[in-house]
Amino acid sequence: MALPKIQQPLFELTVPSTKKKIKYRPFTVKEEKILLIAQESKDVSQIILAIKQIINNCVDGVDVEKLAMFDMEYLLVNLRARSVSDLIEFKIKDPETEEDIQLAIDIDEIKVKEFEGHTKTVKVSDDITLGMIYPRIDQLKELVGEDVNVNQAKFKMMLDCIDTVVQGEEVYRLSDFTTEEVEDFIDGFTTEHTRKLKQFFDTMPVMRFEKEYTRKDGTKGKFVAQGTETFFT
Repeated sequence: MALPKIQQPLFELTVPSTKKKIKYRPFTVKEEKILLIAQESKDVSQIILAIKQIINNCVDGVDVEKLAMFDMEYLLVNLRARSVSDLIEFKIKDPETEEDIQLAIDIDEIKVKEFEGHTKTVKVSDDITLGMIYPRIDQLKELVGEDVNVNQAKFKMMLDCIDTVVQGEEVYRLSDFTTEEVEDFIDGFTTEHTRKLKQFFDTMPVMRFEKEYTRKDGTKGKFVAQGTETFFT
């Protein structure tokens, strides 16, 4: 006779970039083990693989390979809220006074900040427009490590985030071209073109939380958190 299976509750969430509603369940001991082993390894590739596996296990209706980084971060903190606690308590060191500050974050207050005027299309000339996609978690591997050339890694991420080039009625998908052909296309950009492309990354949505606190001397400080590393603990 088999042991009974514990039914997990389902929750609903809106994916920030697509506004699509999805359902998810809390992670269980099985997923906790996956995450713990990955964290102990301190290997970025292993941690990314674990995160993707947990989302695949717990979330319905998403393609984890196509999730924007900020979407994945938002899913992770909500999984954490429903699985562990919706309150994260921790200490920080005030940058001005060096005193320890005890803080508590309610995960339900954490939102994805969207910037006014942000668009996924970048007009680089009168007749050429770039269609952009957001960075994904696998690209994080290229930005960390002792031997990483950060500038080269950022340039590659920029290339990877250009999805299409539209000229008049013609639509060119960059995945159909070689890296050399894409780099040759980008090499023709002027400083103004690069500035417009950079603006896409500077204004794309980001998971962000701000909390004001009071120091021992009565003055105010502000804690600002962005991304998974701070929240998913």
